[in-house]
Amino acid sequence: MPTICGYSQHMQQVGGPDGGSGSRLYSRQDWGARLAKQVEHFPGPAPYVIIHHSYIPAACFTTEDCMKSMRSMQDFHQLERGWNDIGYSFGIGGDGMIYTGRGFNTIGAHAPKYNDKSVGIVLIGDWRTELPPQNMLQAAKDLIAFGVAKGYIDPAYKLLGHRQVRDTECPGGRLFEEISSWPHFTILNTTATDVKSTQAAVQKV
Repeated sequence: MPTICGYSQHMQQVGGPDGGSGSRLYSRQDWGARLAKQVEHFPGPAPYVIIHHSYIPAACFTTEDCMKSMRSMQDFHQLERGWNDIGYSFGIGGDGMIYTGRGFNTIGAHAPKYNDKSVGIVLIGDWRTELPPQNMLQAAKDLIAFGVAKGYIDPAYKLLGHRQVRDTECPGGRLFEEISSWPHFTILNTTATDVKSTQAAVQKV
């Protein structure tokens, strides 16, 4: 079976070791990705995990629609922006599934100054005012745990929202508030526009 960065290229379970129900990981082949123009790796494990929302495309709730959303993002990033590939390491759909983007230990195009030392996870949809469904949140947590267990993510990783490293609304206010309660969430205060929102989110936890 083909492998990518040491983990299965084909759909597999990404849940806990107890054998219980977990998220599923789809390969690039599964969702119909085009070949990347160039692939550059960085040595792991990644010290950062950065959470995004797509804003556009909107939330998807079936595997078919989420695969279309992954193709749409790749089209935008490759064809309109001229990037090597879809910018994110992984996508999370409203179906609770995980979709491989650039994958682990591959330089991304999702967070300037962090692309060569992070895993970029996009939760498909606009999460400014609404919280993603629980299955999406759990899938993101499962993916991070999987990455740590397999050695792709540093056990002492720092969890960040995209807005902490760039002047942007991403990953949306409601999602940012949510991840601020997750283990390893770290306050950087590196962008002026995010200082107040970071502090406000943390105060709510």
